[in-house]
Amino acid sequence: QVQLVESGGGLVQPGGSLRLSCAASGSILSLYHMAWYRQAPGRQRDLVASITSDGYTNYADSVKGRFTISRDNAKRTVYLQMDNLKPEDTAVYYCNAHHRIFANDYWGQGTQVTVSS
Repeated sequence: QVQLVESGGGLVQPGGSLRLSCAASGSILSLYHMAWYRQAPGRQRDLVASITSDGYTNYADSVKGRFTISRDNAKRTVYLQMDNLKPEDTAVYYCNAHHRIFANDYWGQGTQVTVSS
């Protein structure tokens, strides 16, 4: 089992940047594929970016070229660098861990990102 804690959210102006962090504990991070999801008020939770245990990445079309996901297994941390932020990026961002063998899913508590002038 893994516990996830997100941090780094906040209020930023359009065009600004934020870096989200997801700190994992309780298990070896390299056993998990990791991802960031987001959920805006009244909307479903959507995949933003993912990174496999081998480091392969995937992005939602809406964030390609602006967001970068990365992981540091030694630090048990996953990052989401968000640049050129837009008001439509406003949402609660959640970290997800998916066990690469047993397919268990774990979620963090979320961190709020608000993009507004």
